[in-house]
Amino acid sequence: MEDAAMALAPRLAYFAGVARHEHVTRAAHELGVPQSTLSRAMVRLEEDLGVALFARKGRTVSLTAAGRTFLGSAERALAEVGRAAESVRADADPAAGKVAFGFLHTMGSETVPGLIRAFRVDHPRIRFTLVQNYGEAMIERLRAGELDLCLTSPVPDAPDLAARRLDEQRLRLVVPDDHRLAGRKRVRLAEAADETFVTLEPGYGLRRITDNLCAQAGFAPRIAFEGEEAETLRGLVAAGLGVALLPPPAVARPGVVELTVTAPRAVREIGVAWLDGHPDTPPVAAFKSFLLSRRGKLIPE
Repeated sequence: MEDAAMALAPRLAYFAGVARHEHVTRAAHELGVPQSTLSRAMVRLEEDLGVALFARKGRTVSLTAAGRTFLGSAERALAEVGRAAESVRADADPAAGKVAFGFLHTMGSETVPGLIRAFRVDHPRIRFTLVQNYGEAMIERLRAGELDLCLTSPVPDAPDLAARRLDEQRLRLVVPDDHRLAGRKRVRLAEAADETFVTLEPGYGLRRITDNLCAQAGFAPRIAFEGEEAETLRGLVAAGLGVALLPPPAVARPGVVELTVTAPRAVREIGVAWLDGHPDTPPVAAFKSFLLSRRGKLIPE
C-alpha cells in the first residue's frame, strides 16, 4: 500500500488538472508541463491502477465512472496536502508563527508567564503551544519532535541535545511550623538525616537533586510520600507528614517554615534544551535568543 501511494502521489495533481479541463493540451498549459509528459503520466497512472480513468477522443477526454470515483479521493488528498503546507508555513511565519515550549511544573505559576509576557512585547502575534511536565517526559517529547524548546532541570547532557544553563534556584528545607528546626533560619542538611521526607517521584529532576544532596550530606532519605507537584508536598509538610527540599513558592504557604540550607550547597540549575542540529523556524529562533538573553536573570531572588 505504501509503495502504491508513493507511485501515485506525484501524478494526482496531473490527474486532477486533466479531469478539470477534460483536455490534455489545456491541462498541460495550466500545469506548466509538456503535453507529452502529461499524456504519459496519465497512461502510467491507469496502468498502475489497472483501470481506465478516461474515455479519450483526440485530445479531449472525459472521466469514466472509475475516474469520477478516483477524482473525489484525489481532490481530498490534494486539499489535505495544501492545508498541511499552509499550516507549516503559518507556524514558521516570523511574525505570527508558533513555538512549542515545555517547562517544569514549578516554573508554571510565575516564571513562564513572566517570560512569555516579556517576549510578546516585541513579538505580540507569535503563538505558543505549552506543555507542563517533568524533565524526562519533556526530553522524550523534544526527541519526538513535539517540542521546540524546553525549560528543565537538571540541564541535560546528551549527545543528541543542545542545552544552555540559564540560572540557578536555591532550594530550601521546608519543615512544619511546629518542627524542632522551625525556629532556625539556616540548617545543614545533615541535621535532617533522621527526618522523613516527602519528595517528587523518581524521574523528576528535583527528586534526583534531592537524593544527590542527601547523599552529599551523608544519608539516604526515608521517603513517606512521592508526588508530582511541589505545592502538594508543601501541603503535606504543613500536615506534618515529613520535610522536603523545594524551590521557593510563588506565594508563601501557612503552616510551614522554609530554611536556608548552608551545606551542601542546595541549588538546582535551570536550563533550556533543544534537539542538536535541528533547524529552527524564525519564531523558535527568536524565542530561543530571548531565553538565552535572560541568562542569570531567569529566577528572581
